[in-house]
Amino acid sequence: MLKDRGVAVLEDLKVDLKVVLGRSHMPLHMLLRMGRGAVIELESTETDMVEILANDHPIARGQIVVTGNRIAIEVTELIRRPAVIREPGVTIGEGEVPVLEHA
Repeated sequence: MLKDRGVAVLEDLKVDLKVVLGRSHMPLHMLLRMGRGAVIELESTETDMVEILANDHPIARGQIVVTGNRIAIEVTELIRRPAVIREPGVTIGEGEVPVLEHA
């Protein structure tokens, strides 16, 4: 029964997924002049690896797969999260909260 409650919590968990094919840098004044239908050129091609982000944290890399009119991402590499470092008074790592000792 406890196991079922854990799964139920995960069912309500929301994760924002993003797939990044490329990036582009441009001056703000050029961005402000863009209108509907404007095209921003990327510094990559459709054969380059994409980066997969979960809640803005990199979790994997992959390649674009086009089948008919569908576009998908094939995950080719998982990105390990950094190890958590714990020292007295300092905690660094995902999901960790700094611990401050008051004198």
